[in-house]
Amino acid sequence: MLLAGLLLAVPQGARAQQLASASDVQQLSIEQLANVEITSVSKSPQSLSTAAAAAYVITHDDVIRSGATSVPEMLRLAPNLEVMQISPAGYQITARGFNGNSALQNFPDKLLVLIDGRSVYSPLYSGVYWDAQEVLPEDVERIEVVGGPGGALWGANAVNGVINIITRKAGDTPGGALTLGAGDQYSSAALQYGGTLDGDLDYRVYFKDFYQRSFDSAGGTTAHDGWSRPQGGFRLDWNTAQDGVTLQGDIYGGAEGQLGIPDQTISGGNLTGHWQHRLDDDSSLQLLAYYDKTQRNVPHGGSFVLNTYDLELQHNFRLGDWNNIVWGVGDRISNYNITHRIGVVDSLLWRPGHRILNLANIFAQDRIPLGDTVELTVGLKLENDPYSGVSPMPSGRLSWQVTDRNMLWAAISRAVRSPTPFDTDVVEKQGAATVLTGDPNFLPEQVTAYEAGYRGQLSGNVTLSISAYQNVYENLKSIEGTSVVIFPLKWANTLQGNVHGVEVWGSFQATEWWRLDASFNIQHMDLSFAPGASKLGGISQAGDDPHHQASLRSSMNLLDAFNFDADLHYVGALPDPKVPEYVELNARLGWRLSDALSFAVSGFNLLHGQHLEYPGSDQIRRSVYFETRLHF
Repeated sequence: MLLAGLLLAVPQGARAQQLASASDVQQLSIEQLANVEITSVSKSPQSLSTAAAAAYVITHDDVIRSGATSVPEMLRLAPNLEVMQISPAGYQITARGFNGNSALQNFPDKLLVLIDGRSVYSPLYSGVYWDAQEVLPEDVERIEVVGGPGGALWGANAVNGVINIITRKAGDTPGGALTLGAGDQYSSAALQYGGTLDGDLDYRVYFKDFYQRSFDSAGGTTAHDGWSRPQGGFRLDWNTAQDGVTLQGDIYGGAEGQLGIPDQTISGGNLTGHWQHRLDDDSSLQLLAYYDKTQRNVPHGGSFVLNTYDLELQHNFRLGDWNNIVWGVGDRISNYNITHRIGVVDSLLWRPGHRILNLANIFAQDRIPLGDTVELTVGLKLENDPYSGVSPMPSGRLSWQVTDRNMLWAAISRAVRSPTPFDTDVVEKQGAATVLTGDPNFLPEQVTAYEAGYRGQLSGNVTLSISAYQNVYENLKSIEGTSVVIFPLKWANTLQGNVHGVEVWGSFQATEWWRLDASFNIQHMDLSFAPGASKLGGISQAGDDPHHQASLRSSMNLLDAFNFDADLHYVGALPDPKVPEYVELNARLGWRLSDALSFAVSGFNLLHGQHLEYPGSDQIRRSVYFETRLHF
């Protein structure tokens, strides 16, 4: 009865539009892929083919056809990322190295992640709680993944790359959608409905819940770490000739199994407002404001509540015929409170357990044409963090459009990872003994990156992107003893060195109905300790990264109603601690029974019953997932 009522409530024109857009999972053509509009490289719209950066775009069709059910699994489609699963809810995700060393309390912290402009990295430790991020696959417009520093525009934590997840407008998803899925490891249900309240105001509401079963530990016994997390939310879009306003929000709660102790619980919500005013054809004014609340409770460990308030103003305009300028200011306030469990023998404590952090910034960037085919982009961001003061992050990019379809580019940029409470305030205890402390004088980690690349169409059906980089790091996080005795240990900044590598990816449109995408990347880390360092923990504390990765993805449209996608990916061995290399295969067969009803069956990690992706992680299982989607 509910579905029948919703069907009757949808205007027929809107319903036809919904069915046409939602059932269309044909992959984009080579030409369309090259001209996808992105904003992450310059904070203004430009086609991918003209972006002077190692940028990769995961499209809406890519997401749907992959069968991915979570944001981390969507990110496996990006060839310039390392994605490693450690448990049903846990992932290590990074770009260009530094995926952390969990045994030494070092975590990936050099990748900035945004969802519709809202930063989702935690100011408590500069990483991302991936179990707290959820976007319905149906609502993803595109995911822009930019390798290399983005500090000149995006600020702290955009050290090795930026992930920008952009969702679809409410007007692009009218009508209803019911998605039900069941598998041997994962089951879910999602309901979404949208429409138009008046001629200019569109809306969308949704709800999703899922349950993912426990994995096995590396020893082969159950890890008792299954989890679930219901989430709901909304989006409103109001558009006129001069103005666009978006208001959106989410609320969630979840429980994650823990071996031998009660479940860890997570909860939170966010509210984001975005206003864009078009001043004329070449200029605009934007205002972004958001509030984000995150809570986490670990039995026998502790809990925290983090509230973040952010306000950002951006102005894009042209100055004569030579300057395309974007500038802006922003301020972010983070208020957190950490509660410790009394009587716990081994624990991480924060002293103090409450702070109000203020992160203010101002930036400007200018795109300057030096001729018909050459463009210079220069930018600078000044960011004032609460621990180390003002950090300048400059950037310079040069692009040469050799032909209409081929571009060469080069860049030099600087970025920092700002100190966090985990660097300055943490105290780790074993019983009554203090074994590690933070350093109130912890310095920002710094990178100076040198990049060069090519992007273009070799022919009407082949595209290629090649990027090479040399990243020089200073003040990297390390462990040191005290001057008199080894314990307590403390965080320090005695690691340094460089990481260099090459990233290659491309597409081949074999026929109108078959496309192949391939990628390969290789990187080498050459780190060392500063003179006088104790070298405790060794070089491996910075990260345990594969030397090379490769992937091959095939996308086929079979007849009018079927599509088949397969993704073969290879990850090289992790050196220290050692984890063997592995090759795995994901595949999905989709069947569109009608414009309103579709089915799909997906298989993940099909080549092996189980495999490891990270030291000390669970064994990642082979799984099968059946899904049906009804549009109404």
